[in-house]
Amino acid sequence: MDEAFRPLADRLRPRMLDEYIGQSHLIAPRKPLYEAIKAGRLHSMILWGPPGTGKTTLARLIAHHADAHFLTLSAVLSGVKEIREAVAEARRVQAEEQRRSLLFVDEVHRFNKSQQDAFLPHVEDGTVFFIGATTENPSFELNNALLSRARVYVLKGLSEDDLGKVAARALALEAERLGVDMDFPSELRRWYVDAADGDARRLLNLLEITLDLLQAEQATVDAGSRLSVSEELARQVLEGGSARRFDKQGEDFYNQISALHKSVRGSAPDAALYWLCRMLDGGCDPIYLARRIVRIASEDIGNADPRALQLALNAWDTQERLGSPEGELALAQAVLYLACAPKSNAVYAAYNAARQDASTTGSLEVPLHLRNAPTRLMRELDYGKAYRYAHDEPEAYAAGENYFPDRMQARNYYQPAPRGLEIKIGEKLNRLRELDKAQN
Repeated sequence: MDEAFRPLADRLRPRMLDEYIGQSHLIAPRKPLYEAIKAGRLHSMILWGPPGTGKTTLARLIAHHADAHFLTLSAVLSGVKEIREAVAEARRVQAEEQRRSLLFVDEVHRFNKSQQDAFLPHVEDGTVFFIGATTENPSFELNNALLSRARVYVLKGLSEDDLGKVAARALALEAERLGVDMDFPSELRRWYVDAADGDARRLLNLLEITLDLLQAEQATVDAGSRLSVSEELARQVLEGGSARRFDKQGEDFYNQISALHKSVRGSAPDAALYWLCRMLDGGCDPIYLARRIVRIASEDIGNADPRALQLALNAWDTQERLGSPEGELALAQAVLYLACAPKSNAVYAAYNAARQDASTTGSLEVPLHLRNAPTRLMRELDYGKAYRYAHDEPEAYAAGENYFPDRMQARNYYQPAPRGLEIKIGEKLNRLRELDKAQN
C-alpha cells in the first residue's frame, strides 16, 4: 500500500521491541515479559488495558521476535468458522514451514462462551499460541478455562512523557516523508497530549487531522518548505475537548463509581467531588449518579444524620426538574454534605443481618398477641389476646414484651454508631433494654 494512504498510527507502528513506547512495568530490560519476548519464548496471554495502549503492536512484536506466523481475528467480526479457518492455517504453516503460529484476537471479550471454548484444544495441543486483547476486566468477561491457560498482563494508559515521545516521533516521521520543516510549538503539543488522555491512537489521529488541515491550507507543500501549526488550528482540531476514559458498564465505570462511594465513606469531600465531576465529564447519566448518592446516604450515614437522605433525594429531584448542567450543582451539594456528615453503617449492617435471618428461618408464624383481630372469629381464636398497648405503659414502652416469632430468639440487629444523632438513639435503646431487664 502507498505510504501516503496508510494511517499515521500504522506507519508509526514499531518494528522492534526497543522502539516500543510505554508499559515500562512490563517492557523493560530484566522484566520477565521483555526477556521472554527478546528470547523468542512464546506463551499464551491476555493483554488487558485501555484503548490505544499498544496491545496490538505488542502482539505483532512478540510474533516478530519469535519468528512466528501471525494470525489475527477480531471478535467483533469473527465467529467459530473464522476460528477454525485460522487453526487450519496454523496447521498448514506448521506442516509446510515448520513455524509456530501466534493467533491474536482483538476485543476477545466480545466472544461468547462457546467461541472462547473453541480455542482451548488448539492452545492445549500447541497448534497456536493465543494472545487476546481486551479493554474489559478478564475476570468478568473471559471463561475460567481460557484464563487458566493464559497469563494476564495489565497495560496502562500512556503517561504524558510517553505520549510526548509518540508525538515527537510522529512529527519527525511526517516531516521526513513530506520533506518539510515542522513547526509545532511545545505548548500546543501539550494540548494534544492532554486531549489524548493516555491513548496513543487518539493522539496520532488528532495529529494526522492537524497535518491534513495544515496541508490543505497551504496551496503547495514543496520540499524544504515550513509547516507551522497555529494556536487557532489546534483549537479547531481539539474543539469540544476530549471525553475522559469512561465506558458505561465497563471497567472504568465501576472503578470510578467505587472511588466516589469510598471517598464519601472516607469523609474526603474534595476527592468525592473530583470523582463526581470525572464521571459527569465522561458522560455518565446524572440520574444514575443521583440514585447512587441516595444509596450512599442510607448505607454510610443512615441515622447518624437522617438529613443526608433527604438532601440526596432533593438533589435527585432537582436534577430531574432542571436537567443538566444546572441540576448537577445539587448533586455536588449532596456529595459534599454526605462526605462531611457523621458516618454510620449501622442501618446497612442491621438490614443485611435481618435479611439473612428472614431468608433462613423459614415461615415462622406471627405471634397471636401481635395479630390484628377485626372479626369475632379472630378474637375467638385469641388473635390480639394479651397485646400490650405501648402508649398506656410507663415511658410509652411495654417493657419485656416480645415482638419476634415465638420460635425465634430475640435478635439485636441494630447497633447505633457513637456518632451524630445515633449517639442519642443508642442512649435511648440502652435505657429501654434496662427496662426490659427490670421487668424480667
